[in-house]
Amino acid sequence: QLQLVESGGGLVQPGGSLRLSCAASGFTSNHYQIAWFRQAPGKEREGVSCISPDGTTASADSVKDRVTISRDNAKNTVYLQMNSLKPEDTAVYYCAADSRIPCSVIAGIPPVQYPHRLFASWGQGTQVTVSS
Repeated sequence: QLQLVESGGGLVQPGGSLRLSCAASGFTSNHYQIAWFRQAPGKEREGVSCISPDGTTASADSVKDRVTISRDNAKNTVYLQMNSLKPEDTAVYYCAADSRIPCSVIAGIPPVQYPHRLFASWGQGTQVTVSS
């Protein structure tokens, strides 16, 4: 059974950094697109970053200069490093997996209104709060 478990969230001051982890089990994560999404209260879930089986990455324009997605195949884990955090980064962060959806949809290529609806499998989320 495919399972994703996020960790690493917490409270951080503006300008700080966090590294989120997405541990996969029940499948080999490097055979799938693994994406990070986030959802703030009252807002639609939005894509943050994604990594493909071949290591190609794509990130949303709003965060691409501040985030790095990577994977450790030995640990079957995908990471999201976030730097220069802002209060508007406050949200629940989710990882998702899919074997068919290209990571480029996270960067708006092709334009998809709700890319999160395309991803099949989800973790339970981890809260990130950026506040002084």
